[in-house]
Amino acid sequence: MRYRYSAGKDGKPEKKAVIYTSDEHCINYADVDREAVSIIRKLKTAGFDSYIVGGAVRDLILGKKPKDFDIVSSASPGRIRKIFRNSRIIGRRFRLVHVYFQNRIFEVSTFRSLKDGTTSNTFGTIEDDVLRRDFTLNALYYDPEQKIVVDYVDGMNDIKKKQIKPIISLSDIFSDDPVRMIRAVKYAAITGFSLPLNLKMKITHQSDLLTSVSSSRLTEEIFKIINSEKASAIIDLLDKTGLYNFLQPQAARLMKKNAAFRKNYLQTMSQLKGAKNLRGEALGALFSGYLETTDEWKSGDDVPRVIENFREICRNVKAFIAPMNPPRFELEYAVKKIFSLRGITVKRIPAAKAKETSAQETAAVKRKRRRKKKKKGSEGNIAGDQGSGESGT
Repeated sequence: MRYRYSAGKDGKPEKKAVIYTSDEHCINYADVDREAVSIIRKLKTAGFDSYIVGGAVRDLILGKKPKDFDIVSSASPGRIRKIFRNSRIIGRRFRLVHVYFQNRIFEVSTFRSLKDGTTSNTFGTIEDDVLRRDFTLNALYYDPEQKIVVDYVDGMNDIKKKQIKPIISLSDIFSDDPVRMIRAVKYAAITGFSLPLNLKMKITHQSDLLTSVSSSRLTEEIFKIINSEKASAIIDLLDKTGLYNFLQPQAARLMKKNAAFRKNYLQTMSQLKGAKNLRGEALGALFSGYLETTDEWKSGDDVPRVIENFREICRNVKAFIAPMNPPRFELEYAVKKIFSLRGITVKRIPAAKAKETSAQETAAVKRKRRRKKKKKGSEGNIAGDQGSGESGT
């Protein structure tokens, strides 16, 4: 075991991190992705500190082979882009680089700063970067060339103790980013680690903050969950902690109301097993149980009726999985896939029929807007009349 030092405020050397060697962290180098290693090697050759970070390091320490390898570096996005021709810069507020190898994508980020708080989007040092991360088990840095793990937050010991421990203070961690509540529960379900009582209580008291999270971010988190090998365990724990009410309120309501639905719902999720399904195919697991309770499913032998009402079925399904808002083609694919299991093939809706449906939907929206505008105008007139009366007295 070695230590990393840096100058303290008084100018004297101060211990900052523990460095674990291969004999101590016991990571099986054969489980480390070769392409991730080559990315780090190129960055280091160009003079930049670079590490594998996050869930991949956690899984490697636990003896699991990670699916994804995130990389962090002292190189700016612009420099990373120049080093790798097979890459592109993404993001607006905080830029990241995606490096492509055939059908795989490796996300390479730059160390972030604490300058503007734990959600700042300015570049910094590794000492800053580690303090921005949410939980200690995900804040370990692995250098595959030196085969060392750099630990600034005692994350290795927390993994040994099988506990989920936050890095950011409890007073700020969820108010800064409510999605961290979902991640805390997800990490507990994936690893089998315990959530400390104070963390559980904080999640319970601040769960309403999730109502402020955009549907796009919730959609992203749900897709991560249903594509996980532990999808069933994650959803089960999210439901028990009350967080699933904010991710899938309709499903959470049915699970509480109907034990059979809950069992079937979780069983469907367990059958996914992290398979590399198309997103639309995995998406079907969220509403297949609901679809089986609808009149359209019960009247499945009436194939023409199902095909005729396909658009309405998709609208009902979309409402069921709200606030999640997946692309329409993925949703339609998932619905078709489920009906195909009943031997019902829903082909493409004829252009004329689609145009007619679209026109009807557009007309309905216009009528709704006119009614709203008319109502608003009438309320304004009433308020104006009342105001005139008061000024005359």
